Amino acid sequence: MNAFLKSTTLGLALAGLAAVAAGAETRITYKSAKTGSSYYQMGVELAEALKAGTDGEVIMTIEESQGSVQNVMEVRARGADYVFTTPPALATSAAAGTGPFEGKGDPKFSEIRALFPIPSLTMHFVMSAEAGANSLADMEGHSVLLGKGSFGATEGEKYIELFGLTGKVEIADAELSNAVAALKNGQIDGFVTAGSWPAPNVIEAAASTPVTVLTMSEEEIAQTGRTAITIPAGTYAGQTEDINTTSLPVVAFTTTAMSDDTAYLLTKTFWESKAEMAGMAPWWDGVSTELLGEVSGTFHPGAARYYEEQGIALPSGDM
Repeated sequence: MNAFLKSTTLGLALAGLAAVAAGAETRITYKSAKTGSSYYQMGVELAEALKAGTDGEVIMTIEESQGSVQNVMEVRARGADYVFTTPPALATSAAAGTGPFEGKGDPKFSEIRALFPIPSLTMHFVMSAEAGANSLADMEGHSVLLGKGSFGATEGEKYIELFGLTGKVEIADAELSNAVAALKNGQIDGFVTAGSWPAPNVIEAAASTPVTVLTMSEEEIAQTGRTAITIPAGTYAGQTEDINTTSLPVVAFTTTAMSDDTAYLLTKTFWESKAEMAGMAPWWDGVSTELLGEVSGTFHPGAARYYEEQGIALPSGDM
């Protein structure tokens, strides 16, 4: 090969490498929940939406998680490509070294920044229609399955005590995974679960047997100290009215290690894709910019730039 051909070949090769670099993908790791859960499925839907909405520029890999605390703890060893979900209160606790993070503090926890909300953990009190229950007080004298170890189980137990139902409600000793079958077979009168709405296990229960999902009064919701949320009429089979209940907001976070441009792109694409995602999975309908007010920490500068462009006020002084 003569010198001219060598030079031409090298030039073409370098041009090809430059083109590849220019079209390089932004790869993100997203950690949310256990495989098979609704929140893991949300991650899959979000990954598909980001890929489509950026013409393949953003590729998100979903990692299974054992829970929100683990998601936050992994900030210590992760880099600029890490996105995770957790209730805002846990991110605040991590930065302060309190709660589950007491004695486990790390400077990186103070670098956690919010991007956008995802569907909230929503409390569902599901009762067999035969039980005739229409309020939390009506659970008295009935058997209710709370499950074990989950947010819903802990929250349900708290509400039973808070509203004077301790000793008046029979707590069934079984796993929440058996709730629908047990309700259908008459082994229990109801169950408590927390998840995005519509919740898959509540859909299954309502489709297999007549149920009532209990609504809470404004006073009861205020007593819990949780965020009020409304499940629209028609969400579940046989549900003719709105259901007022409580929720725990959940937010997608990253850290200051992520570039402003990447955080901006993720946030912008999420909101521009939300309506399409809701058309395929109704739980995205429960996400609105109002949930931004539940973020107690700081937003990533890239995300804040998007909200500023849209004229959306943020609660933490980021704008």
